[in-house]
Amino acid sequence: MTMAQILAFAILAGMMALFVWGRLRYDLVAGLALLAAVVVGVVPVEAAFSGFSDDIVIIVGSALLVSAAVARAGVIEAVLHPLAPKLTSTRAQLVLLVTIVTVLSAFVKNIGALAMMLPVAFQMAKRSKTSPSVFLMPMAFGSLLGGLTTLIGTSPNIIVSRLRAEITGAPFAMFDFAPVGVGLAAAGIAFLAIAYRLLPLDRAGAPTLAEAMDIHDYLTEGRVRAESTIAGKTMADLRGAAGPEVVVTAVVRDGQKTSPLPDMVMRENDIVLLQGEPAALQQAVARVGLELEGEDRSTRSDKANEEIGGVEAVIGPDSLLIDQAVGSLALHARFKVNLLAVSRSGQRFTERLRDIKLRAGDIIVLQGSLGDMPALLRELGCLPLATREIRLGSVRRGVIPILILAGAMLLAGAGLLPVGLAFFGAAFLVVLFGSLSLREAYATVPWPLLVMLGALIPVSEAIRTTGGADLIATWLSTHRSFTAALRSARIDHGNSHGADTLFEQRGNRARHGAHRRELR
Repeated sequence: MTMAQILAFAILAGMMALFVWGRLRYDLVAGLALLAAVVVGVVPVEAAFSGFSDDIVIIVGSALLVSAAVARAGVIEAVLHPLAPKLTSTRAQLVLLVTIVTVLSAFVKNIGALAMMLPVAFQMAKRSKTSPSVFLMPMAFGSLLGGLTTLIGTSPNIIVSRLRAEITGAPFAMFDFAPVGVGLAAAGIAFLAIAYRLLPLDRAGAPTLAEAMDIHDYLTEGRVRAESTIAGKTMADLRGAAGPEVVVTAVVRDGQKTSPLPDMVMRENDIVLLQGEPAALQQAVARVGLELEGEDRSTRSDKANEEIGGVEAVIGPDSLLIDQAVGSLALHARFKVNLLAVSRSGQRFTERLRDIKLRAGDIIVLQGSLGDMPALLRELGCLPLATREIRLGSVRRGVIPILILAGAMLLAGAGLLPVGLAFFGAAFLVVLFGSLSLREAYATVPWPLLVMLGALIPVSEAIRTTGGADLIATWLSTHRSFTAALRSARIDHGNSHGADTLFEQRGNRARHGAHRRELR
């Protein structure tokens, strides 16, 4: 073993020890390993950053970005919404979630597949009053199982395919892993359906800052449009589609507020008053196709490249909004912002949003230019709450991300485009079509993971360039040959020993027969 090989293996062992130790984050460990490999000379200086241009980094980042766009479209949640209430047992819910995550992770990265299904898992856990930990770990296992079935399902499959292309000239196709991977995934799902009881079921996650806010009573209102799925259906249908997390407090028809009776038929231009927490309200509005209050009013200014979004703010004691009705403020005319929802602790609103008189301590959701929002909040005397994702009023409806993902899979599977280029193009298109804003796209990409991959590729390549891989292969080959030779020698010895025993038995029988004849 040469000195370069010893150093390469030492860096690899030290890196694995730091991973196990867990006191340093994984991207820092990978960066330290890369620096050490460059310092000792096992990775050339000019190749130190070659890993960041590798197709694996592009594929992982692009696939996660496309996954985020699919999750934000809400298509999966809309498809599962009618089915979820019918599954009452924990095992049935778990099998459904794990199966869907397994299928999704075959076509997107496992992190992206989990991100799509986590909201559904938390909703199921809340409805069935089950700890989310019952679902989360099996879903993580399912995401790993699904990655075994396709070329892009997991990074090792991509690496193996690339090595095969270097050795034989032909990489693996998209579904070459499926015959074995599908069987393993099916067996894993069946095992999890029984063995999930072995997992810790009562662990509570650390509460986030958003959860500490505990805001559940936002009021907003949406208008029934001609193309709304709820048009022509009853109030009972609306409540079923909205889900138990959203309460319908009133309906405004022809300017008159009425009680939301179960058999009331919804008409075009009816205004529905909805109360709940922001995520549940957003899903309900998108699911039934309502036009949210203020959605028809543009919140864009003359600035280029501005981004529109929603923020939560609490009305301060000296705010200009105190004792003012929402409708009289003319926020859109004055500031190009829409007031989408209002929350007041311990109170359920029955009046329309525009008729609510604001008080100090009320929490409001404002939609407008995120760049202008800090100055506007100061002017209004409002304090921004802890940053959390508010999608109310900015949902991306439609199946465009699904179609883009399917197109990328088709092009990559048919071999018309390399996998990296197909998914990079898909990531570009979801941003171009507005499924994700640029800020959301950059926030979605897991930069620590990409840094780790880019740093580890040159380090792992050093094992090959220093001859360490050949050394391991030679050792394994020699060990295998020695084992085979030893086994063959044992067989030969056993056969020889068996023959000697047979001859000895025959000789004994012959001597015994001669002795009996002499006695006669």
